[in-house]
Amino acid sequence: MTLGLSTYAFFWRGSDRVEAPMSLEAMLEETAALGGDVFQICDYPAIETFDEVRLAQLRAQAERLGIRLELGTRGIAADYLGRYLDIAEYLDVSLLRSMLYAGDDRPTLEGAIRRLESILPRLRRQSVTLALETYEQVAVAELMGVIERFDDPLVGVCLDPANCVAALESPESVIARTAERVVNLHVKDFHFTRAAGWVGFQLTGCPLGEGQLPFDAMIQQVDPVPRGISQVIEHWLPWQSDAATTCRLESEWTRHNLDFLRSYTA
Repeated sequence: MTLGLSTYAFFWRGSDRVEAPMSLEAMLEETAALGGDVFQICDYPAIETFDEVRLAQLRAQAERLGIRLELGTRGIAADYLGRYLDIAEYLDVSLLRSMLYAGDDRPTLEGAIRRLESILPRLRRQSVTLALETYEQVAVAELMGVIERFDDPLVGVCLDPANCVAALESPESVIARTAERVVNLHVKDFHFTRAAGWVGFQLTGCPLGEGQLPFDAMIQQVDPVPRGISQVIEHWLPWQSDAATTCRLESEWTRHNLDFLRSYTA
């Protein structure tokens, strides 16, 4: 069983909305203090500015704490992924999560396949698995059309069923379509409800087990424990009335979600 936290579990505590934002090193310490096995540095652009010394220090800290590091970014441009594979090498990372699109860089599906073909030899040399995330900007059928062109375990799915609700794809169908190729799980629960006044809808996070994520079906179909798939906790926590309340609730959600996962898999 491999459980841990993403930088998204520290979304507010690490942001400039608080007086003293948490550093990446502090997030790593908290992950270890809570008994996590893995810490995913996900969509954290500042990591690109770390020099070799700081990357070496971060790797040493993770090793001291017994934490496995993972990386996450957006986009599949060869040069850009190459930079993240450089960082992965410094940090001894074996899983890199990404997305097909990054801002205005939106390759066609055939273009995406060609890009992945060009980076696959390096993934093999480094033994790094590329996990492409399910999200609303790319239909799951199209994402799988790209991934299934590669009969290679180093190209797989980062499954996050909550993301696809915004594209009106049901979590159940997303799980069923991707389960065989999942290599990484982003775990967050959510509510999809009508907005106040019955005009529009809201898609927001909630503690695990309290929302509409079909958690049982996801775990049963993906079967992460025997497959060695890390389960990484994220949050969609709306800003509360003030920073102190928001940070306290973010911390509470993290503890609750780790306890929920442990009780389920115990």
